[in-house]
Amino acid sequence: MRSRGPAQETFAGVSARIEYATVLACCTAASLAAIAWSWRHHALLIYGDAIAHLHIARRFVDCRFHSLAELGSVWLPLPHLLMLPFVQVYAWWANGLAGTIPSALAWLAACMGMYRLLRQWLAPAASALALAFFALNPNLLYLQTTAMTEPLFLCEMIWTVAWLVEWRASIESDLRRAGRLQGCIAAALVAAVYTRYDGWVIAFIAWSSMGITLLRHGRLASRSFWICSVVLAAAPAGWFYYNATSFGDWLEFARGPYSAKAIELRTASHGSGPLHPGWHNPWVALKFFLKLSELDAIAASWGNRMLALGALGTVGAWIGLRRRGFTWALLLWVPVPFYAYSVAYGSVPIFIPPWWPHSWYNTRYGLELLPALALGLAFVTQFAIGAVREFKPQWVKFGVAGIAALVALNAWELVRERPLVYVEGTKNIAARQPFDENIPPVLRKLVAERPGGAVLMNTSVYPELVALTGIPLRQTINESDQYIYRSALAAPAAHAALVVAFDGDPIDDAVKAHPVGLTEVGRYTAKGEPAGTIYVSDTWSAK
Repeated sequence: MRSRGPAQETFAGVSARIEYATVLACCTAASLAAIAWSWRHHALLIYGDAIAHLHIARRFVDCRFHSLAELGSVWLPLPHLLMLPFVQVYAWWANGLAGTIPSALAWLAACMGMYRLLRQWLAPAASALALAFFALNPNLLYLQTTAMTEPLFLCEMIWTVAWLVEWRASIESDLRRAGRLQGCIAAALVAAVYTRYDGWVIAFIAWSSMGITLLRHGRLASRSFWICSVVLAAAPAGWFYYNATSFGDWLEFARGPYSAKAIELRTASHGSGPLHPGWHNPWVALKFFLKLSELDAIAASWGNRMLALGALGTVGAWIGLRRRGFTWALLLWVPVPFYAYSVAYGSVPIFIPPWWPHSWYNTRYGLELLPALALGLAFVTQFAIGAVREFKPQWVKFGVAGIAALVALNAWELVRERPLVYVEGTKNIAARQPFDENIPPVLRKLVAERPGGAVLMNTSVYPELVALTGIPLRQTINESDQYIYRSALAAPAAHAALVVAFDGDPIDDAVKAHPVGLTEVGRYTAKGEPAGTIYVSDTWSAK
């Protein structure tokens, strides 16, 4: 084989840089267009979870008593830490841009990682078409405009797989590069562990598989591998320690009042049947997740066939390319067993409109299978283009254009059918909108009449009320202010100028137990939600 000369290598390097720069430019344009659409349609903050993520990040820097416990006990901390530089700008916290910036950057990185992974085995045309299928998904495009964690986790998962494929190719030919990639993989896995609990499973499988590979090559004694192993093992151990020291229970995130188990009980169906579809039934749970993945990624009329093609493409690629590292790409299918188990036994309900209970809940989870589908379909695309080139070379351009049209049509159909994830967000905000529209104006007026007056309220359920009122979080006395919160519950009128209580919450119970000195000034209702009441203290005075 003739080796490349310096000129050829230089040209190849320049060509690759142009290729990747073009991909980055196209993805950036798509991201900015989606952000502009969400901004124009006031969609950055329609998800209650997006608001809550921003709230956790903001209260870390805007609180009465600074402590690590402000990061909360259930959601893993990395997404909130990445928002810290941006939530310090009050307007960005209030309008949602503080969550958009890191999320969009993670989505861009995910797109670049996806293309890099595809180019390990595929030609530019098939890689670009598969990336378009991934990047133009309207559900994911919408999520990357919000403070939700899925874009960040997809970024970590994709880059972990891409680096694993390259690491496997390097351990026999370039040990120095393999060492660098090993460090990158460890960093990506630590990030995944601190982003979503799915990352714990992927980290265990990926790192264990790396250890087995090194053992087979006689390199398991590598010092750098064991250093990285200690760092990776310290990630979940650190989360256990944080929960134990901050909340008194090392499994607070799994069995506390804000855990998935507690939420499952609150959202469970009533009656003698299962708490939700798939409860203690892995087969039904599996069907729900696969159906959700179809609805999130593929137009309704194509769903089953495209999912089957994606799976067949993956199997075919594994048979043909397992010696070229493709086995590592099977990690992209880990969400299938993970969510089948989580729905059945992990207190993670999934509701989809076509199946009982015909509702929307956790619909974004299906997007975790999007990279696997894109990769599998990429190999089907490569095979189709190759077949056309073999029999009708002059039709190759038309074949590529036809597949591109199908990708665009799929995205358009998903938009026309209304993206499932976006629709869930609109249902989410509809429940809160009466409170968001009616409570903040009254609070603004009352706060203006009582400059510096503390507001006793639970900020975890409706944190947007604080931002819409225009006051800092540290002006509230809320459930995270453990030093004075219990004292305020024992004497609300003495500790706060204003009290906001929702039926059944601890503040409502405190007002009923200690009503002296409190005057009700307004009561507000929303369909299906506990009513909210504003009280004014007759005994509070500015100090």
